[in-house]
Amino acid sequence: MVVENDITIDALWKLLEQVPDPEIPVLSILDLGIVRDVKLQDGQVEIIITPTYSGCPAMDAISMDIRLKLIEHGYKNIKISSVLSPAWTTDWMTEEGKIKLNKYGIAPPKMSGDLSNSTPVCPQCNSADTKLLSQFGSTACKALYQCNDCKEPFDYFKCH
Repeated sequence: MVVENDITIDALWKLLEQVPDPEIPVLSILDLGIVRDVKLQDGQVEIIITPTYSGCPAMDAISMDIRLKLIEHGYKNIKISSVLSPAWTTDWMTEEGKIKLNKYGIAPPKMSGDLSNSTPVCPQCNSADTKLLSQFGSTACKALYQCNDCKEPFDYFKCH
């Protein structure tokens, strides 16, 4: 554990658990898997993040929310760095995050290597009989599906 002037890396990770994704507020940025690293050097806190896709409009809001959360807890020397390589993948999402997505009504992504049955299961009734309505749902990282059993439309968080 790195400790510098009563600041610990573990404490910083715990604070980041409290930062919600602005587009899917039931997920933290840790659930989403976009926080790559937390560094502490010479009193400066650096949070390294990777966008879910290049040009993701939520990244500015996420950076600001991280900064505000840290400031709220007394941190002053904060640097937020964005890293594009390697590219983020839905495989970086936590299993807990995928469960939260499903409970929220968004079908979670499958592992990128497990595309044997690429049709998502309906988060409302758990039917596998679903159909694609549009490649884009409420945001560019989601697709819009409809369940053929309960007839409800739902977002599917696309694998990538």
